[in-house]
Amino acid sequence: MPTMQVKDITLYYEQLGHGEPVLLLHGLGSRGEDWAAQTPEFSKQYRVIAPDLRGHGRSGKPPGPYSVPLMASDLSGLMDGLGIDSAHLVGLSMGGMIAFQMTVDQPRRVRSLTIVNSAPEVVPHSFREWLMIRQRLLLARLFDPARTAKFLGPRLFPKPEQEPIRQAFVERWATNDKDAYLASIRALAGWSVLGRIGTVECPVLVISGDRDYTPVEAKRAYASRLPNSRLVVIEDSGHATPIDQAERFNECVLDFLRQAESEWHKMKAMELVE
Repeated sequence: MPTMQVKDITLYYEQLGHGEPVLLLHGLGSRGEDWAAQTPEFSKQYRVIAPDLRGHGRSGKPPGPYSVPLMASDLSGLMDGLGIDSAHLVGLSMGGMIAFQMTVDQPRRVRSLTIVNSAPEVVPHSFREWLMIRQRLLLARLFDPARTAKFLGPRLFPKPEQEPIRQAFVERWATNDKDAYLASIRALAGWSVLGRIGTVECPVLVISGDRDYTPVEAKRAYASRLPNSRLVVIEDSGHATPIDQAERFNECVLDFLRQAESEWHKMKAMELVE
């Protein structure tokens, strides 16, 4: 079982393929294996690493508090241990927030960012947003992960034909550790790097499902503050876009990675000339 000790925590990770490194960062309550629709395709061209983040999956679940900078530091330590100087980061929801944090803290380690149904902050700007955050915290405090999974499953995968996916989600989510899950939610609430994203120079692809929790316009607003970004809206998709629209998602990301890798090598060549 591939694990690595990074400071106070043992991180589990899956690694597949060869080439330039791509790190896949899962969302809250998820785990690396939830990128199962991506790893076989991406690994045909890239070295793909899909870790279980702090408090999730088969990684360690130390007592809180957790923070987004701490989880970004975990990721940096994993890269060090794997001999990776820089990588493309693909992050869904919480994973996107960790990717944002790492990019503003250590920009030279990030070749490109793919941010999926995520944001550079979890700060409520309306009563609806405040209510969503409080609802997730309350669910995590009052109910065990199995009950939370039954609440979230139909919202993530509402279609009748998604029943197999929905059932698999419920079963996997139920294995979460309640305390670690709550610590992770608390790490996100109130977090923000929005004021720093104007310094991000690497290429950024922002992906939004058209039925995501947060509206497309919210992504468009922060994408406009990123100097080298573009927004792609994937139709007929909710929050779990890499799962419910895997083919379209993979096509978008792989096309972006090819362009971003070309930009990266041109930039490194210019640095050598200088």
